[in-house]
Amino acid sequence: MQAADVTDLRERALRLDVKLTPEAAERLLRLLDELAQWNRTYNLTSITDPQAMIAGHLLDSLAASTELAGERIADLGTGAGFPGLPLAIVHPERQFTLIDSTAKKVRFVAHAARALGLNNVKAVHARAEELQPDSPFDTILARAVASLAGLATLARPIAGPGTLLLAYKGQRPDEEIAALPADWELIGVRAVLVPGLKAARCLVSMKYRPGMRSGAIPGAQ
Repeated sequence: MQAADVTDLRERALRLDVKLTPEAAERLLRLLDELAQWNRTYNLTSITDPQAMIAGHLLDSLAASTELAGERIADLGTGAGFPGLPLAIVHPERQFTLIDSTAKKVRFVAHAARALGLNNVKAVHARAEELQPDSPFDTILARAVASLAGLATLARPIAGPGTLLLAYKGQRPDEEIAALPADWELIGVRAVLVPGLKAARCLVSMKYRPGMRSGAIPGAQ
């Protein structure tokens, strides 16, 4: 790891309104080193070029950093730990539960958390519909997991009134938005320009509103 790499990552993160400490930037780059080593044996990601990994895994994950709400964060279908691990590095004050149904990916997440000293990360091997958390999560994240309607269904068992659901998407998914279940309120869609990522990216924000009827006006009494 070169000092120039740390400086470059910090500068690129600033373009996402994320201010990284040198220590956080070093941890993020170490995460990619761990991923590259495990990937040789376990095939955890198809992205192997170092610069593509920085854009496609680190910076893309950090795109939602400014939108997190509350203390308890869940990452549904985390895969090899994205976006959960980079966000846990940047937000040590929050608790992250990273969930995936693929055992080898969850083993990597647990290993990376130990190697990087992330005491705020819990790796869970489970399907979303099997989870029974002690209390609802404040924010639920999902990157490349199902349609918005499918994601809303997966998130419902671990959500409570007002839980924020942040979905990473490519182009603005208007057809998916139109098919959202009535108990999920669309908060907004924000286009994101991820440095070094050629593909389009947007973040769809929704809140869980159990009891809302189809056609109900959010906030109406």
